[in-house]
This record gives sequence, C-alpha cells and structure tokens, in this order.
Amino acid sequence: MHLPILPPVLPMLAKPVKDIPVGDLGYEPKWDGFRAIIFRDGDEVEIGSRNGKSMARYFPELVAAFKVNLPDRCVLDGEIIVVASSGDRLDFEALQQRIHPAESRVKLLAVQTPAQFVAFDLLALDDEDVSGQPFAERRAALETALSTAAAPVHLTRSTADAATAKQWFEQFEGAGLDGIVAKPLTGSYQPDKRVMFKIKHERTADCVLAGYRLHKSGPDLIGSLLLGLYDDDGILASVGVIGSFPMERRRELYVELQSLVTTFDDHPWAWARQESGTRTPRNAEGSRWSAGKDLSFTPLRPERVVEVRYDHMEGIRFRHTTQFVRWRPDREPRSCTYAQLEEPVSFDLADVLGG
Repeated sequence: MHLPILPPVLPMLAKPVKDIPVGDLGYEPKWDGFRAIIFRDGDEVEIGSRNGKSMARYFPELVAAFKVNLPDRCVLDGEIIVVASSGDRLDFEALQQRIHPAESRVKLLAVQTPAQFVAFDLLALDDEDVSGQPFAERRAALETALSTAAAPVHLTRSTADAATAKQWFEQFEGAGLDGIVAKPLTGSYQPDKRVMFKIKHERTADCVLAGYRLHKSGPDLIGSLLLGLYDDDGILASVGVIGSFPMERRRELYVELQSLVTTFDDHPWAWARQESGTRTPRNAEGSRWSAGKDLSFTPLRPERVVEVRYDHMEGIRFRHTTQFVRWRPDREPRSCTYAQLEEPVSFDLADVLGG
C-alpha cells in the first residue's frame, strides 16, 4: 500500500459519561459491532480490528464492497455490523460467529449472515493525511467521499444538536444500538486515546444467584457469579454473570456462599451436571469468545437475590457483564422474572441506516 497512513492503526476511543454532554460536539449513534479501520489502495484492502489485527479474511463480502463504494485511496474508521434475519435490529451474536478459522465456513457465513459497514470518520484521502484536521472538517470530507456509496456501506447519522442526540438515545436502542457517542468538533483524530464520550443505557434488575465459577488465581476465590431469571413457564433461565470484584471480596464471597452449594440433582440446571467439567448453562457464554475455556460451575441453591446494573438485553441474556449493586434479602427469588425488565421502544434499523 502507498497510503499516507498504513496499518496497523489503533482507533480513537471514548470514555463513559453519565449524561449526554453539551458544547461544541458532534453526536452519533453508538453501533454495536466490531470496530474497524479500513485501508483501501486500489485493489488492496485491509480491515484492521480494534487491537490492530487483520480481519479482512473473515469478511470477503465487505472487501468486495469497499472496492466498489469507497474512494480509490482512503483510510476510514467505522463499525462492522450484522443485521438480524428479521431485518429490524442488529445481531451481535451472529457477528461473533463470523470470526471462524475455516475458510469454507467463512465463505458460507458471508452469504448466510452478510456483514455491513457503518463509516463515522475519515483519516486519509488520496495522498493526504487528514487525521490532524478538526472532526467537523473530517466529517464533511467523509460525507463527500461516501456521497455515492450504497449498502452494505453506510454513513452514520451525525448531528450537532444535543436534543436530537437525546431523541436518538431513547429511540435507537429499539434497533439494537448501544447509545450515543459525542466527539469534539474541533478535535483531531487521536489513536488509542479516550478523547470522545460515550453514553450508554444503564438499568438495574433483580436476579437469582444460581452458581459461581472460580477465579483463575485460586480455588478459594470467586471468579464470577451466575445469574438467572424465571421465564413465563417458571423455568430459571441463564441470563448472564457478575464478574468484577476486588480480590479480597472474591475471597469473602467464596466463604459466604459455601452454605448455598448444592448438587446438580437438586438444582434448576440439573441437565448441566459437571460430568466432563466443561459444560455450561444453556444460553450462557457459548460463543467463539469462550472457546477452549473451562465453563464448569458450582451450583447454588437459588435462594439469594442480587440487584445488578446492566445496559441492555440481547435475546434472553444481558448483552454485557453486569455490575453488582446490592443483595436483596427482601425479594423472593421466584419474583425475579423477565417482566421487571424495561422494554426498549421498537425502532426499525432501516430507519437508522437510511438516515
């Protein structure tokens, strides 16, 4: 390649804030996908991941699309997404499955669950490195560069109006988006620096404590707590984990929870008895991210309720690891159902992409 910026390049990052900030800022929807830096120099295309590794082989359909829809020589920042088969929201789980070692599987998935790309920044165009220019100028140049682009390449929505950003924040979650990103309009592109702001949805839920996994540091330390919610049929479903505790608290929790340890014969997840030491609850972390990990767990009598903080759901599970808030001795485990969860307003993804 003969671009003014060459791979690998780490993307510019965002720091979390509680509320949508106001000021000389540009606001964009926060896409729930794989962050990617795209390099194109004629027929040469590279897709760099968030950590700088190449992802081009996993998305051959995007490599072909970039040759049609991007300027002949450019470097773009954006997000790789997969749209659910329903067509109305993002499907992060399907996107995860796209990272597969077998070439035949890669080709099959490229047809079955094709990816799309949402561009939101421009780093270089032709022979010019524009990363040092203010974001407002980069955004204008990006709009021009992608003026004739068509799906599966998209230009993200952008606004300088905080009220519009708040409306997006409330509506777009229904299409599977994560929140809002705010960028200083006068700021340059700063790789691997947290100079942007991200605002994500934050909610709480009361869950049943159903088990624990040990920490890698020792047999008397809690690594994560397994959470459950009762569905409409009264079945305890696996919905996620709490994984962040200070080391001393992990040791305290291990001692504290021993009185609840039970056998799989007396547990709602009896089908997950640890004969091989590698099984895991249905709908738990069964994606490629957990391949090769020991997912065995210790079952606990489902008698304790814990309040957790989460951002949003994906299917019947929490999208990300939850955060511990407090124990709820006042709640009956059977009262911990999906009915307590806030339902996002339904919003068609096509309206977000089409904007």
